[in-house]
Amino acid sequence: MICAMGETEVPRSATPGVSAQRRMIGPRRPTAIMLLTLIALAALAAPAAARARHRGRPAAPTAITVLSGRPDLVVGEQALLQVSVPRTENPRRARITVGHRAVTRAFALRPGRTLLGLVSGLHRGRNLVTVRFRDGSGARITLTDHPVGGPLFAGPQVQPWTCQPGARDRHCDAPPSYRYLYRSTNPADAGLLPYDPAHPPADVATTPVNGAQVPFVVRVETGYEDRDQYAIAVLYRPGRLWTSVRPQAQFAHKMLVTHGASCNIAYAVGTTPSTTSYNLARGSGMTDSAQWALAHGWAVMSTAMDNTGHDCDVVTQAESLLMAKQRVIDRYGTLRYTIGIGCSGGSLVQQWVANAYPGIYQGLLPTCSFPDAWSSATQVFDYHLMNLYFGDSGRWGSGVSWTPAQEAAVQDDATTKNSTLSDFGFFGAIDPSHSCPGTTAADRYNATSNPGGVRCSISDFAVNVFGRRPRSEWGPQERALGHGFAGLPVDNIGVQYGLAALRAGTISPAQFVDLNAKLGGVDPETIAPIPHRNVADPFALAAAYRSGMIDEANHLGQVAIIDCRGPNPDLAHDAYRAFAVRARLDRANRTHANQLIWEGPVQLIASTACQQDALQAMDGWLGRVSADHRTLPLNAKIIRDRPQALGDRCYDAAGGIQSTHALCPPGVVPLYGTPRMVAGDPITTDANKCRLQPLRRTTDGVGFTGAQWAQLQQIFPAGVCDYTQPGVDQQPTIAWQTYQTPAGRVIPGGRPMPPAPVSVAFASR
Repeated sequence: MICAMGETEVPRSATPGVSAQRRMIGPRRPTAIMLLTLIALAALAAPAAARARHRGRPAAPTAITVLSGRPDLVVGEQALLQVSVPRTENPRRARITVGHRAVTRAFALRPGRTLLGLVSGLHRGRNLVTVRFRDGSGARITLTDHPVGGPLFAGPQVQPWTCQPGARDRHCDAPPSYRYLYRSTNPADAGLLPYDPAHPPADVATTPVNGAQVPFVVRVETGYEDRDQYAIAVLYRPGRLWTSVRPQAQFAHKMLVTHGASCNIAYAVGTTPSTTSYNLARGSGMTDSAQWALAHGWAVMSTAMDNTGHDCDVVTQAESLLMAKQRVIDRYGTLRYTIGIGCSGGSLVQQWVANAYPGIYQGLLPTCSFPDAWSSATQVFDYHLMNLYFGDSGRWGSGVSWTPAQEAAVQDDATTKNSTLSDFGFFGAIDPSHSCPGTTAADRYNATSNPGGVRCSISDFAVNVFGRRPRSEWGPQERALGHGFAGLPVDNIGVQYGLAALRAGTISPAQFVDLNAKLGGVDPETIAPIPHRNVADPFALAAAYRSGMIDEANHLGQVAIIDCRGPNPDLAHDAYRAFAVRARLDRANRTHANQLIWEGPVQLIASTACQQDALQAMDGWLGRVSADHRTLPLNAKIIRDRPQALGDRCYDAAGGIQSTHALCPPGVVPLYGTPRMVAGDPITTDANKCRLQPLRRTTDGVGFTGAQWAQLQQIFPAGVCDYTQPGVDQQPTIAWQTYQTPAGRVIPGGRPMPPAPVSVAFASR
């Protein structure tokens, strides 16, 4: 039996006479010998007790984490590393090396027994980083450094390429430049004004960040990576030290990425979307998202390649964003989360990069959204052909007339204006002869005078993804040149254009037959109209799905999404696309709980309040996710940590919130579709080549004459689309594909990268 210290218990069977005494002897003064004995026993017991407490829980081994990004995709000869030190070791006794070079002094001790340090001076290729303690234990990891001019994983870079003036090499490398801006206390001076650190103005406003009022002074860094421009803006105290290990106090460790619009390509350096003023509806009274983020201590970043009107290729966009994000982490500090924002092409890059290269973003704020370029391409492709057909019904000898209402019915739109604008604005991106930056009329492709010239099409720009057309399919130009052009993942074999309009009685059987007989396709070499339909290149079609060029949303559950969506009054930014993403999420993940749609009556953007409300709501949502340390899958955390107050939403015309957990009434944001949805395609709209089923003589009571039936059999000899089945070669996106071998040769269509390297712990000798 254990007794109280200094007390002794006497057994109840004590000798006679003892009963008159106290059975419990009172406290006695400890002797010196007793004190020494107790101290010795306590010293022995302490480690024993510690071992007992941790019995069955061995100390975690030493671990090295590359905070910049993947260890095998390091850029710029540096990387921010974190060393987790086991409880059995003294962090101050660690020795850290890169190869045989000691870099221990680059590391600082941080809470949680971790060491944080920026390792510089990496050499091109593999670099072995080792952490070792005095007992010989430690860990090692290999970093692979890549040139700042690229590529990382996008494969051989397109040529020719025009660099910016002053570039020091053909990769457009150049030292970064810096400029300063500030917000004035004078309310008449809106926006940010030039700031001279040598002569600071007297009217600098302050902003509350991290519990303190700090000057609203912004530094904008502009540089070049991956042969193109990047920009990083942060609140900055001129003259004060800032390193990634010791950032300035106002840094919030969050980042907003701004994006550009449209879908096109260039063979030259471009300029970044603004990092200091980003407003999707200028003059509307909408809050400037970039300045809100800066005022709250965020970094705001962009790259020229995340401007989809400059670079409409998911792989090079992801590569550019990854490199610039590493720059932010290496130079400014760690990031809790990164949020993208943008309309049109700016929504497109967010959604297909997040799906193909998960982890680059944690939150998306798409507006007037597109899920990707190449499933949307079928709609643009069909509009182009229909505009040719309706604009010149006699092109292929047609004598059938159409009313505007009938034309709109086969396009599933209120009018035909949407198809006209879409065709005019977007179809040129797949035309190899259209003018694009970095080319001239003399060196650009021309079907007649220069068939070997630079092709300004988004498919040829992404030839590493789509591969080249096989020799068996070469046309006369390809045969003369000795190589194929990039494959096209667009097909209209079996599509019954106008089917729903026929069933509804809006168009006649004669119109249905004539439309499908005369619509035709485009020449894969020249993109000129041809009388027969297009067959997708099989290699390009499968690659489009694997690469994420067609966004299957199977990795999109790993980001939080708030989509601001207003009506599309013939502006070629159809409202159904937000719901196409929702349908793909449901199909891939059995839920769309990570995506919210906020609607309103303002064209395309829902409300002047939506963008700002969404940014603040996303900040709160991701703040909860980043603080959630439960051992749950990321997609589960995103859903479970979504604040209860956040749901689908409806705004009114004044920017007021009409509902917080329901969409607007259908008349506020009408949902029109596409020509293929009229043909039976579901709202997912990503079956670029449909599977076929037999043609039926009657369609829901609609009969055809003998001549019409014979003509339909000629139009559809292999059958018609069966949209109840997945498309041909339709498959999930493969995350983190690379398009180059270690030697830098192209891997057409890509292949999955191996798992990201992790540190390997080793024991004492």
